[in-house]
Amino acid sequence: MTTSVLGRNQLPNLALELKALFTGYVLVVGLGLLVAGGQILLTHGMADDEFGLSVDDIVYSYYGNRGDSRLEAKLNGSMKDKASIVDRTAIIRWVHDGSSALAWDSQIGQVFQNNCVSCHGVIPGLPDFNSLAGVKSLAAIDTGASIDSLTRVSHIHLFGISFIFFFVGWIFSYAQGISSRTKAVLIAIPFAFLFLDITAWWLTKWYPAFAWATLIGGIGYSIASSFMLLCSLYQMWLMPILTSSIRND
Repeated sequence: MTTSVLGRNQLPNLALELKALFTGYVLVVGLGLLVAGGQILLTHGMADDEFGLSVDDIVYSYYGNRGDSRLEAKLNGSMKDKASIVDRTAIIRWVHDGSSALAWDSQIGQVFQNNCVSCHGVIPGLPDFNSLAGVKSLAAIDTGASIDSLTRVSHIHLFGISFIFFFVGWIFSYAQGISSRTKAVLIAIPFAFLFLDITAWWLTKWYPAFAWATLIGGIGYSIASSFMLLCSLYQMWLMPILTSSIRND
């Protein structure tokens, strides 16, 4: 009797309505992971002004690029084509001279008006360059993510992503032909790597060498969760078809 109940609860033998529920969740979560990966490439992945996620990107995002201000780094990097060399030089010199309000009122404010505020001051989420206060925060030396932002993002990720991994693991726990010990390890891996990833954010804030741990954490939980998602889809839909075909032969 026990074997029969367990057999009915394995992924290939689930009722159609449960397969539909699990499949919808797996597909949407899988798409969400892909979009999240793209978002990381377009944000953290551009921290060194080169496409693709690298250790330098992680260091710049959490520890900061402490040789230059964020404003100067952008003017010499991804924003280099947005202003003439004369205007960029004037801004950088103003930053090096202490970002004075007097120079802002007499010259630099107008340079920002001519080159920057068509985006910075209109597009939500971008720093507002219409005022000196909006520029000053970026004219300071880049020390990476603030404690406030790390706290906010950490608790969002810990709560939100752990819920995703809980349901991914729950669905995968019904997989057929995989030992309980192996399933337990695979289910635990994403949680362990998530903990490593977020802990490494905080460590990298003070010790940039821990940027490697951030990369390892993100790659680790991505691979483990992707395997569980793909395995669950395979067992729900392809395995019954293949098994039935073998039996008929």
